[in-house]
Amino acid sequence: MDMPFPSVLTSVDEVRELYRQPSKVAAGKVIDHVDETSASFIARSPFHLLATSHADGRCDVSPRGGPVGFVKVLDEKRVIVPDLNGNNLLDSLQNVIDNPQAGLLFLVPGRDETLRVNGRAWLTTDDAILDLFVDELRRPKLAVAVAVDEVYLHCAKSFRRGGVWSPETWSPDEAPTGGELITGQLGLEQTAAEMEGYLEESYAVGLAEDSPV
Repeated sequence: MDMPFPSVLTSVDEVRELYRQPSKVAAGKVIDHVDETSASFIARSPFHLLATSHADGRCDVSPRGGPVGFVKVLDEKRVIVPDLNGNNLLDSLQNVIDNPQAGLLFLVPGRDETLRVNGRAWLTTDDAILDLFVDELRRPKLAVAVAVDEVYLHCAKSFRRGGVWSPETWSPDEAPTGGELITGQLGLEQTAAEMEGYLEESYAVGLAEDSPV
């Protein structure tokens, strides 16, 4: 395959030559279970990113949000993510079927550090598991069940470089809206404002469907 970029590195040794060796703390920070402090972090997280990949290696990262603590830690080796209302493309779910591995990156608003959880993934419709979510959410159709292989802290540098939680760095009005992105990407006849109205309506409907009955 022709390389679309110049000066491409093709071996780990080439990459390692560019970087210093990791510190002992960094090299030894990975544990194989959800310890008490990691469980506490997950319990305070209203948002995470779910990474999966197709059998052919194509990757996907999906944002997942819910009430604080909507992801459940069953025990030190098992984490459960409810599948809530989405676009119904089912990209992440299909990937789990094709390649049962997942990576999760948990965020807590205001915290610069994040928590990474990697492991083997399954889709479950077990009644006892789905019933865990009915107090704060509608009962999900299924959940992504992750058997934990790795848990580790991701340092604060990326969030601090980006000023992620610093309002003075925010400029949302300068970024394209969802309506502008969709109409620009797909060349739709609707105006961006019309598409924005459609999106807001769909968001309201979808969020209402996620609320407990």
